[in-house]
Amino acid sequence: MTGTDVDVLILGAGSAGYACALRAAQLGLSVTLVEEAKVGGTCLHAGCIPTKALLHAAEVADAARDASSFGVLATLDGVDMAGVHAYKDGVVARLFAGLTGLVRSRGITVVEGRGTLTGPREVTVVRTVDGEQERTTLTGRAVVLATGSAPTVLPGIEVDGTHVLTSDEALRLDRVPTSAIVLGGGVIGCEMASAWRSFGAEVTIVEAAPSLLPAEEPSSSAALARAFRKRGITSRTGETFQSVKRSDDGVAVTLEGGEVLEAEVLLVAVGRRPATAGLGLEDVGVATERGYVTVDERCRTSVAGVHALGDIVPGLQLAHRGFAQGIFLAEELAGLSPAPVVEETIPRVTYSHPEVASVGLTEAAARERYGDDAVQTQTYDLAGNGKSQILRTSGHVRLVRRVDGPVVGVHLVGERVGELVGEAQAIVGWEAHPEDVAPLVHAHPTQSEALGEAHLALAGKPLHVHG
Repeated sequence: MTGTDVDVLILGAGSAGYACALRAAQLGLSVTLVEEAKVGGTCLHAGCIPTKALLHAAEVADAARDASSFGVLATLDGVDMAGVHAYKDGVVARLFAGLTGLVRSRGITVVEGRGTLTGPREVTVVRTVDGEQERTTLTGRAVVLATGSAPTVLPGIEVDGTHVLTSDEALRLDRVPTSAIVLGGGVIGCEMASAWRSFGAEVTIVEAAPSLLPAEEPSSSAALARAFRKRGITSRTGETFQSVKRSDDGVAVTLEGGEVLEAEVLLVAVGRRPATAGLGLEDVGVATERGYVTVDERCRTSVAGVHALGDIVPGLQLAHRGFAQGIFLAEELAGLSPAPVVEETIPRVTYSHPEVASVGLTEAAARERYGDDAVQTQTYDLAGNGKSQILRTSGHVRLVRRVDGPVVGVHLVGERVGELVGEAQAIVGWEAHPEDVAPLVHAHPTQSEALGEAHLALAGKPLHVHG
């Protein structure tokens, strides 16, 4: 069976794919989306949304546990994971219904099945109907690859869904584990460690790098490690995994050097790999590197007419990056010549307790780029911020600027600071100087004042700052 030729044929309906589809349809282009699972992809069904719902439930558990310190008489009697999943799945279901309705309203055709690139502008879709395989060949004037990513599993580890898990299985776990070893101290590992600890589990993080969240500003990583330590989360940084053995009631993890750690579950959170295997890329001549599709700044692959977006191209594996790239490419295909997405201005948030957020360069990266004498930093402690004291959170705002120039990096640690990163992105993206931001009036009492205070200090007129 052969499908109708369309303007844009998109393989993968996750964040990048469906954003491209929605914007392309909005611009009057005909669009077909090919998706093997559900529209919305990992972010909506097995990533961003369910994880953050789980973390919010964990926040509620912490609030109940600590209620008496606020004069509220309440107790935490336990965590009903069936109820947590019902809440989490309800959030996902509502967003999924809204998204599918939006896709339908834009006149976008959704084809269910496993798609393979079988020509420069051709995708063959295979699906099983009544026990038999059905093949459909689709063509488009432009083909967009947006098949996303999947959890990475180290050699020698066999995921069983009961005691050895990836984030996929962890989000569906029907119980709170009594104890957990989290292999990997990146974003996923720190978020799941935080949630499980709030639910009552004993948690140990094993990270090969010298710090948690190794891609973040070192002061942010150190602040998170201190907060985790106070919460009873053990961080074994600079430690390398060697092997794991399963038993009927748990796992035994051996580190290099021979030390053995035991727990009920092992969460493998060592990153995500691009989901490009079996797509037929090599047959068509699409260049890849370590599984990632190589593209230029305009999302063009090595084959004319074939483009790639999101987690399958090198860079930050973030849903909002996928959204931005999808919108960019749709406008590019419509002939609008949009400005490319700038990787450095994409915000990053780890939704642990406390949160870590950032945008732009770390101090080390700025000094490497501009020189040691050309970089200036400023740290504002949240101890001086009224709303942060109300929330009983510690943390800081750290700014990195070029001397007599713009702010090139903003780094945040504390409860709810992910909500501040939008302003931080505007500051970095628009190359604002501290003197540009300092006069802006931030509402009191809000945590956003901390951003204003940091810029006041960096502009040479500190307010609620000692020294």
